[in-house]
Amino acid sequence: MWYTYLIIAVILVVAELIYFRIADKCNIIDKPNERSSHSTIVLRGGGVIFSLSMIVWAILMVVQGNAIAQYLPFLCGLVLICGISFWDDVRSLPDSLRMAVQIISILLMFWSMGLYTAADSWLWTAVIVVVALFFCVGATNFINFMDGINGITAAYSFAMLLPILLMNRGLGFIEESYLIVAILGVIVFGIFNFRPKGKAKCFAGDVGSIGIAFIILFALGRLMLATKDVTWIVFFLVYGIDGTLTIIHRIMLHENLGQAHRKHAYQLMANELGMSHVVVSLIYMFVQLAVSLGFIYLCPNTVLAHWIYLIVAGLVLAGAYVLFMKKYYHLHEEYLASLKR
Repeated sequence: MWYTYLIIAVILVVAELIYFRIADKCNIIDKPNERSSHSTIVLRGGGVIFSLSMIVWAILMVVQGNAIAQYLPFLCGLVLICGISFWDDVRSLPDSLRMAVQIISILLMFWSMGLYTAADSWLWTAVIVVVALFFCVGATNFINFMDGINGITAAYSFAMLLPILLMNRGLGFIEESYLIVAILGVIVFGIFNFRPKGKAKCFAGDVGSIGIAFIILFALGRLMLATKDVTWIVFFLVYGIDGTLTIIHRIMLHENLGQAHRKHAYQLMANELGMSHVVVSLIYMFVQLAVSLGFIYLCPNTVLAHWIYLIVAGLVLAGAYVLFMKKYYHLHEEYLASLKR
């Protein structure tokens, strides 16, 4: 089977290179601004490879004679959400339109997940769907907002997909090939993006960050439904803490949450502290892997232990975030002051 994945990897590399030529010819680029952590013009939308990897996976399933009917709503949702995100990369769209498409796409994903039959009564099903929708919309946009430096989307996506793959080996809640091909897509993208500042060949774009979020959340949702345990959100904990506390911080500063900013911890590391993009991305990846692997291999397999682990890990990460901001946030204020001079 390894040679099949090797062929898929080659196909994805070729597809990415073809996209680069199209993006270059069509001027699909990312120009730096005061929020940016890059200073050169870079091709945008290289993360289209994530959705393409799922299309390749679907074709592989059909060729091998495997049924994919249960995955069709998910695939339709993926094409829909990535299509609107790519359009937004090329030509900015209204937030309301993008949000509407995100919600429709996620509801299609829930269909493939089996979420609509997860509870015995329609009332509990409605509650579960609303809560899950709120989480998925938030998580999708968190992953999108965190895509601000070279390598972080590839590194963190790997850190989420690997633990899900490890859990799938024992539980079989999703096709293993789905996760392996998704990881291959992340690796191929990383070849061109996981590089020092100024060296990236492409950025993921909304089509990439939102696309990979959709792919990961589908697998994570299948894991939660298979185990009837929502504490597997621990696989998303580092981004979740950074994103949530950054929003709270901006609310305290009375900022417009729809306005671009540079206040995430990773942005302070890469910009104000001058740390390498690769190093910052690896920090986020290894911290999330440590949290996730600890949850899998060190935490007792009980509901109570899972909740205690999730809460304690969340508090530790939140504490680290607050201490980091207390020590270094003044550097960002100095940067903002310099822009007004």
